Amino acid sequence: MVEQDFEFDTLAVRSGIHRTAFQEHAEPLFLTSSYVFENAAQAAARFAGTESGYVYSRYTNPTVTALEERLAALEGAERCIATASGMAAILACTMGLMKAGERIVASRSLFGATTQLFNNFLARFGIVTEYVALTDLDAWRAAAAKPGVKLLFAETPSNPLTEIADLAGLAAIARETGTLLAVDNCFCSPALQRPIEFGADLVIHSATKYLDGQGRVLGGAVLGKRALIEEPLTAFLRNAGPTLSPFNAWVIFKGLETLRLRIDAQSRAALELAGWLEAHPRVQRVFYPGLPSHPQHALAMRQQSSGGAIVSFEVKGSRADAWRVVDAARVISITANLGDTKSTITHPASTTHGRISPELRAAAGISEGLLRVAVGLESPDDLKADLDRGLRGS
Repeated sequence: MVEQDFEFDTLAVRSGIHRTAFQEHAEPLFLTSSYVFENAAQAAARFAGTESGYVYSRYTNPTVTALEERLAALEGAERCIATASGMAAILACTMGLMKAGERIVASRSLFGATTQLFNNFLARFGIVTEYVALTDLDAWRAAAAKPGVKLLFAETPSNPLTEIADLAGLAAIARETGTLLAVDNCFCSPALQRPIEFGADLVIHSATKYLDGQGRVLGGAVLGKRALIEEPLTAFLRNAGPTLSPFNAWVIFKGLETLRLRIDAQSRAALELAGWLEAHPRVQRVFYPGLPSHPQHALAMRQQSSGGAIVSFEVKGSRADAWRVVDAARVISITANLGDTKSTITHPASTTHGRISPELRAAAGISEGLLRVAVGLESPDDLKADLDRGLRGS
């Protein structure tokens, strides 16, 4: 199958398939830690890398390879490497490509664990991060031009405020300054947005979210050109071991088959819910790229095929008022995960961003009244009723 000849929906169900001698129709799951060699010479050649083939499932496994090939086809990337989680993907990207003394320029609007990784762990090894406003290209340009900057890192849409980065603008800055642009595409997935088409060098996923789509397993991935992914990141995976299990890879591989169907339906429901929230008397503000009121709505509609399935909103009042909405939920699950077929709700200031300082939260716009809803596949009317119960305090 020549994958570039097929559309997204065909690639989602047909790419990455390598049938065994049994000619199975469903994709096989290879639960093995190691592989048998024909003789000592072949074992030596495989370990030396002079002969291609599987060696050890810490870094080579047929099921994981299938996932990597399918996701690369969907993102339009030359190569993909799968990891144990989304955070493992970010760690592999930074540790595999950077060294002490080099710098990262990142958006202030990042997932809390990403900020913790950059500030509390990479900094110990001499990799310093400077934060800028996601939407301020002048700030990105000025920071990227400083000595030692190797990587520009952005989420778009951002978590949880759904701010939108100008991908083409950031890619141009990366080219001007000789840096690499990495884009976390977790909120959109390749079904809604393909950052490589706008000039990104690297795309990062928490496959735990929309790629699996049903809240079952953890996984992550880094994608890009072969020269960036193959040797540096494979070497990191081989020696550091943030490995995706074959079972998890198989679950995510099968999840990709329904990715477009799920996220299109979730996005339609999210747009309906966002419009309803915007008119609610107990809601201060709604953050959703599909609404004309979103500050980067036009940009989002150029880069994305829809507004996505994440709706964040500020409740009028205090943390107690926001928690009342959460606690009143009967349909929406109270959990910080997202991308599930089941809708979820979380209070970012006390969960996903609870471990970062109040100053950093304020700089990122994470208020005490902010709530994030990841819209699933339930009836939008039931979701509205669930939120209305808490908003009205009844």
